[in-house]
Amino acid sequence: MPGGRLTDEDRRDIASGLTDGLGYAEIARRLDRPTSTITREVSRNGGARDYRADRAHQATLRRARRRRTATPHEPPVAVGAPGRDPVAVLAFAEEFAALMVRMGLPRMAARVLASLVTTDSGALTAAELVGRLRVSPASVSKAVGYLEGLELVRRERDARRRERYFIDDGMWLRTWLTSARTNAMLADTAQRGVAVFDPATPAGARLDHMRRFFAQLSDDMSGAGTATGDVVTVLDALVRAVTPDTANRLATELGWPPDRVAAALFDAGQLVR
Repeated sequence: MPGGRLTDEDRRDIASGLTDGLGYAEIARRLDRPTSTITREVSRNGGARDYRADRAHQATLRRARRRRTATPHEPPVAVGAPGRDPVAVLAFAEEFAALMVRMGLPRMAARVLASLVTTDSGALTAAELVGRLRVSPASVSKAVGYLEGLELVRRERDARRRERYFIDDGMWLRTWLTSARTNAMLADTAQRGVAVFDPATPAGARLDHMRRFFAQLSDDMSGAGTATGDVVTVLDALVRAVTPDTANRLATELGWPPDRVAAALFDAGQLVR
């Protein structure tokens, strides 16, 4: 029935459709299911190339067993507010992780990031991540290190000297501006190539086209001359205007420890420079 759980027969039909080269929407139409259901099913079970009905079925059974056996102290996902459907939370976390993988993030790093995003506090210890993801501490450590390198996650020690891993509200803006800077670097490199090759030659013309493309993309993303640029300017002014007294009031208002506010203000200052 539409909206119900996929059956073993449904999965065989999905595998057959993928083999025949059908798109997710067409497979969903034939099974009378939402396209998002098929997309999520295939993404979390190997993707279109590696999807196998039997393996997908076994993986679903294993996930169900993990949910049933998870302890109260180490739930498989962040359930959050009372009344929130843990199955829906798990499905969303897997969908989010699959999207991050398609965007180039390693799978374990994507799963760690999805766990933090779907946790109300936005913070977990290494032990909590190991319990949620059912992986080794070494896998979690490697994934966190990778995410730190991208400035998507930061770590702090709590009162019990345990390391906690955080995401913060500024990480998406920081990622966006980092991408803008990368595009600017590509434009600069292409410009040097244009100086080496004659722009009248095919190679020189190609590099010039690349330069113009990435220069425009960088300007668009960084907000040069746009409302986004104004936002960055205002943010810079606000960060410069913060005093220790206003920082303490901000910490009280947010319910954060002062060192977290200080770290966030430092990150904001780095963003706009």
